[in-house]
Amino acid sequence: MKINSLLIEIDGIDKEILRYLMEDARKPILQIANKIGISGAAIHQRLKKLETTGVISGSKFIINPKVLGYNTMAFVGVYLDKASRNSEAVKDLKKIPEVLECHYTTGNWSVLIKIICRDNEHLMQLLNTKIQAIEGVSRTETFISLDQQIDRQIQL
Repeated sequence: MKINSLLIEIDGIDKEILRYLMEDARKPILQIANKIGISGAAIHQRLKKLETTGVISGSKFIINPKVLGYNTMAFVGVYLDKASRNSEAVKDLKKIPEVLECHYTTGNWSVLIKIICRDNEHLMQLLNTKIQAIEGVSRTETFISLDQQIDRQIQL
């Protein structure tokens, strides 16, 4: 998602605030203010500026899919028969709740999607009955993730 073509400059205090909030978005503002040595009001002003400029685009809870029985993560390269089918295919992919991400890519695939499934049988059913059934999908190439070894945001 392209937010702004301008490069946003953030200073050391902004970076420090962001580091604390990236670690725990529920950390109290006053606790951060005390650690950094500025007022809570200053933190609020800086956060407002970071939101307005698009540096911060929200906060969310992270759900552990394994606890809910989703144990298979896969990346699927989707080949479309025509590039012009991309927007319709993406619209159909958005209707599939197991599709977590969809990336328009260079290379062999038209799009690369990240999906979460309960198990390999669920993955096969999803591929056969939903993803490969989308009009314009000529074939798919699937890579099952055995273990996610790095999970992080940009380092500040």
